[in-house]
Amino acid sequence: MSNSGTLVIAVPSKGRLQENAAAFFARAGLGLVQGRGARDYRGRIAGLENVEVAFLSAAEIVTQLAAGAAHLGVTGEDLVRETVPDADAKFELLAPLGFGNANVVVAVPQAWIDVKTMADLEDVAATFRAKRGERMRVATKYVSLTRRFFAASHVTDYRIVESAGATEGAPAAGTAELIVDITTTGATLAANGLKVLDDGVILRSEANLVASLAAPWNEEAREAARIILARIAAEEAARTTCEVSARLAQADVELFAHAEVLFAARPRRHLADGWLTLTCPAEKVAALADWLVRQGAAEVTVNALDYVFAAENRLYERLLARLD
Repeated sequence: MSNSGTLVIAVPSKGRLQENAAAFFARAGLGLVQGRGARDYRGRIAGLENVEVAFLSAAEIVTQLAAGAAHLGVTGEDLVRETVPDADAKFELLAPLGFGNANVVVAVPQAWIDVKTMADLEDVAATFRAKRGERMRVATKYVSLTRRFFAASHVTDYRIVESAGATEGAPAAGTAELIVDITTTGATLAANGLKVLDDGVILRSEANLVASLAAPWNEEAREAARIILARIAAEEAARTTCEVSARLAQADVELFAHAEVLFAARPRRHLADGWLTLTCPAEKVAALADWLVRQGAAEVTVNALDYVFAAENRLYERLLARLD
């Protein structure tokens, strides 16, 4: 797929996943460029040498990562764990990307009012076989995930019907008694008269940045990965962190200590006239601002950050730990 010293990144080739992946890389200052336009399945990252972008289907991305033909890839965790049973031994899931969210679930007819858990399903499956002399049918595209989950839940009296079309319609069509499928809101399941078991969420999936442990991680590929992962980590840190500024008559070491304990806030600047600037997790900004007002601040301002680069490249360190 590439020259021996080239880092290969596989990204989705079409649809919403491609749009989200391109936006993700762009936020990190890594613009994806397709050589001859949208129909070209090879590309690059603007401004970076020794990097090739391969535009593939989400399923093919997993195949290429498993074969070591791509170093990094953007694909759903559901596809990773369905396609490769020993996924954790072959891949490092470096970072969830915040899009492509969906759950792989066990769903049964709403009419099964007494079936709420996998333990209930085990009882129903045993009764079904005793009365009919056959196993319950489970329609799914997720054969491996279903088998592992059902085994862990001690459900054995079933057989899988591999679904080629709309899985949620199988019970109504009479081709299966229940299903294992992927869902985002559950609306489609409900529209087909199905419900998710209380403990029937097999996997909470989303798009991930996945590293292949089978790829040829030579010095050039590692250096390209270091640069890319530093930018991704810097964007993520900025997106999840805010800068908070206020002026207090008294701002001392004790106040900073309280701010860190209560809000994971850290001081950035503390000027002689009482102005101080802290950084804190975005979800704690409002609480920190309210606390600073109660400490005497007349006004608190909050600024978004573009990038936060750090000496420690945690994503790259995670990759190296697996490779070495």
